[in-house]
Amino acid sequence: MSTKEKSLNFIEQIIEEDLKNGLSQEKLHFRFPPEPNGYLHIGHASSICLNFGLGLKYNAPVNLRFDDTNPSKEEQEFVDAIKNDVSWLGYEWANEVYASDYFQQLYEWAIQMIKSDKAYVDSQTSEEIAIQKGTPTAPGTNSPYRNRTVEENLELFERMKNGEFEEGTHILRAKIDMAHKNMLMRDPIMYRIINKEHHRTKNQWHIYPMYDWAHGESDYLESISHSFCTLEFLPHRELYDWFLDQIVENDKIRPKQREFARRNLSHTVVSKRKLARLVSEGHVTGWDDPRMSTISGLRRRGYTPASIRNYADTIGIAKRENLIDVSLLEFCIREDLNKVAPRVMAVLDPVKLIITNYPQGQQEWLDAENNPEEEIMTYRKVPFSKELYIEREDFKEEANSKFFRLTLGKEVRLKNAYIIKGESVIKDEQGNITEIHATYDPESRSGSGTEASKRKVKGTIHWVSIPHAIEAEIRIYDRLFTDENPDGNKEVDFLEFVNPASLEIVKGYLEPSLKNSQEGDKFQFQRLGYFCVDKDSREGALIFNKTVGLRDTWAKIDQK
Repeated sequence: MSTKEKSLNFIEQIIEEDLKNGLSQEKLHFRFPPEPNGYLHIGHASSICLNFGLGLKYNAPVNLRFDDTNPSKEEQEFVDAIKNDVSWLGYEWANEVYASDYFQQLYEWAIQMIKSDKAYVDSQTSEEIAIQKGTPTAPGTNSPYRNRTVEENLELFERMKNGEFEEGTHILRAKIDMAHKNMLMRDPIMYRIINKEHHRTKNQWHIYPMYDWAHGESDYLESISHSFCTLEFLPHRELYDWFLDQIVENDKIRPKQREFARRNLSHTVVSKRKLARLVSEGHVTGWDDPRMSTISGLRRRGYTPASIRNYADTIGIAKRENLIDVSLLEFCIREDLNKVAPRVMAVLDPVKLIITNYPQGQQEWLDAENNPEEEIMTYRKVPFSKELYIEREDFKEEANSKFFRLTLGKEVRLKNAYIIKGESVIKDEQGNITEIHATYDPESRSGSGTEASKRKVKGTIHWVSIPHAIEAEIRIYDRLFTDENPDGNKEVDFLEFVNPASLEIVKGYLEPSLKNSQEGDKFQFQRLGYFCVDKDSREGALIFNKTVGLRDTWAKIDQK
C-alpha cells in the first residue's frame, strides 16, 4: 500500500474501493442533509467539511438538501441560516433541494407499498404501539390492525392525506417483522398526521414522511452515491436498505449509507434541542450568541471559516466517538488570526499614568507596526501624550525581581514609544491607586536609532493616550459550561453546569485607529487576546467580543 493510500480516512477508503470495483467517478454524488429545525453547530461543521471536501477531492457534485419533513419544528429562518453558514464556510452546493420536493413521489411509492401488502394503516395510540413493539430481548406483537385489507388501508391513507383525521389517530407503518432482532425493523412508521402549515408546501399535505422513509428515497431520487451520516444511524442502515429494496430500479445508482463517529466538543452541547432550550430559557441571547457552539455564534465571536475548516481537518473522521478539548478549536483560531489580525492597543482595566516631565499640551504620532507576520510590513500612527491609560495589572507599587512590568524605581518600555520609570503613586481614601506618576527618557523613542532607544529593559507594556482614547463596550466570554462534558451525566440536567460567569462586560479604552471599525473586523488587542466588532455596535458606540486569549489559560486553571 502506498503512503498516499495509508493517509486516506476510512470514508475515502470506502469510495476508493467502490471506484476500484467499477463505480464510475462521474457517478459520485454526495449530499449534506440538515433538518431546518435550528441553527447548525460545530458538529455539523465537521459533516459539512467532510461532504463538501469529498466533492472537491473527487470533483463531484454535493447537494444541500433540507430534511423538511416536520412542519411542527421547521422554519424558513433556519433554512436561511443554514444556507448562510454553508456559504460562509466557503462551500458551494450543486443543487438546493428539499425532502418536500419529493412528497408526491414518496406518497405514490407508499400507495404502491400498500397495494403490495407491505404497508398498513395502524390506529393504535403511541403508548399502545410502544408496548406492542417489545424490547431488545423480547419480540414485539402484531398490531390488531396489521391485517387490514388493501382497500381499507388505501381509503384510510387517502383520508389521512386529505386532513380528515386528528393528529395521533392513524399512522402508516411498513409491514416487515415484529420479531426482528433490530427493533427499527419492527413495522416502522412511514407517515404520521401533522395538521400544521409547512414552510414550503403550506397546507397541501396533512401527512408527513418519517426520516427513515424519506431519507434513503431522497438519496435515490438525487442519484446520491454515498450517504454519510453519524454513528447513531448505524442501526438505521438495515431499514434504509429495506426501503430502497422496495423501489430501486436496476438501471439507476443505488445509494450506500455509511456512518462516522461524532466528535463532541468539550464544555459545549451540540444537541439542537438543548441549544433551543438555552435560547428559549434565556441562558443566552439567541442562536448566534457568541457563547453558543453554533456556527453563527462562532462567527459572531470572531472565528474564521479557515479556522473551523482546519479544526475539522485536524480532528479528522473516525469510527469511535470521543470528546475533543475545546482548546484545539481555540488553537485553530489563534493560528489563523495570528496571521491576519492587525495588532492594536486597548486597555480594559485602566489606571491613569502621568508622565510628569512630558511637556504639557504636547502630543506626537508614533509609528506602530500592524502585524509582524506580514510579508511587507505596514504601519499606522498612534497618538502619544502626557496622560495615558495602562492596565492596572501592569503596575505594582512593590514587586519582586520576577515582575518585569512597571514598578517604582525601575524602567519599562511603553510599546512603540519611550522608556519610562515609575516615580510615585496617588491613592484614594480606600488605598486604591488612582494615578501613577512616571518620568520618561525623551531620547529613548522606539525606532529613533539613538543610543537610549537601544537600551535594553526587561518589560514592555501597552498603553492608550487618554485625550485620544475611544470608549468601547468589551464583552469577555468564558466557557458556557463549567463541566467539560455537560451532556455526560443523564441523571443531571445539563443546565446545572451553565457557567454563571460566562459573560463579563467591561468598558475599554482603545487607540483611535479603531474608530471606524465595522461589524466582523478582527484585531489582536496586544497582550490581551483577539477581539472582533459585534453586530450590536452603532456609530460612536463600538462593541467588541473577545474571541480567544493569546494563550490557553483554561488548561492551567483545570489542573489546579
